[in-house]
Amino acid sequence: MVEPSPDTSVSLNGELTTFEPVENVLQQLNVSAAVSLTASVPVGYGFGASGAATLATALAANDAFDLERSREDLLEAAHRAEIEAGTGLGDVFIQDRGGLVWNTGDGPQRAELSADLEYTALDGITTSTVLDDEQTLERVRKCGRESLSRFSPKNSLRELLDLSWEFVQRSGLATDQVTKEVQRVERDGGAASMAMFGETVIATGAQNFVERTTPVTNEGAHIC
Repeated sequence: MVEPSPDTSVSLNGELTTFEPVENVLQQLNVSAAVSLTASVPVGYGFGASGAATLATALAANDAFDLERSREDLLEAAHRAEIEAGTGLGDVFIQDRGGLVWNTGDGPQRAELSADLEYTALDGITTSTVLDDEQTLERVRKCGRESLSRFSPKNSLRELLDLSWEFVQRSGLATDQVTKEVQRVERDGGAASMAMFGETVIATGAQNFVERTTPVTNEGAHIC
């Protein structure tokens, strides 16, 4: 929820907090507001919650202040706010569309994907520590291109997670904790990978793994 206020403030699940990308996007829109956020997944654990919060704030502020900005303008503002805060590189473009979104060089494409993901959140990873390391980024780009060359929207969720885990291992992003949990899922007959960027394992098909589940939504960000 976004409400006009003389001073900007942000609360998350009822607690006042500092949320740099949200504050950045309000500055870009030239408004001050009291922002109340509710998260159903852990924040800072690789789920793209900062991007979701930033895009939601942009859409809600546009409505609350009658700014009459286009969807494209709001999306770009949210993207810039995340870049400036070092909390993401493009999550908002996926959250804008919903479903399964990919880009293999021909522009963003989308397909619907109805599935539940099992996950366990072990610890967070500060995104900026990865984004500020040029050697790591270059390795991620190289491995990412190799993985995308093998991607198909016809892949099952299990196949997508297998491909994702290969990418995580080759790029050197996997932590010991994550590797141990993924191996446990695989022994249990499932497939798993690591959320970017967090010590969070996402999985499907493991009988004894489920800590929590979250659905994949095919509906993009919108005002309720």
